[in-house]
Amino acid sequence: MHGRKPNKGLLKRIRFTGTGRVKFHRAFTRKQRSHKSGKLLRSYRVPAYFKSCEMRRVGRMLFRSVRAGAANV
Repeated sequence: MHGRKPNKGLLKRIRFTGTGRVKFHRAFTRKQRSHKSGKLLRSYRVPAYFKSCEMRRVGRMLFRSVRAGAANV
């Protein structure tokens, strides 16, 4: 056994893009949408990528080299 296992919980919550960025789903998007503003709900539709400050932690959890996504607009 190689002894370096990726974090399975994190693998179930993320997807890798073709360029190696890490995409994830935002929280608070599924329930109780009626009291949230339209601006907030529209912002949930924008793809979410891990930022550069989180890449070191994510890479260590996955034992894989990853790169940061573009700035969220």
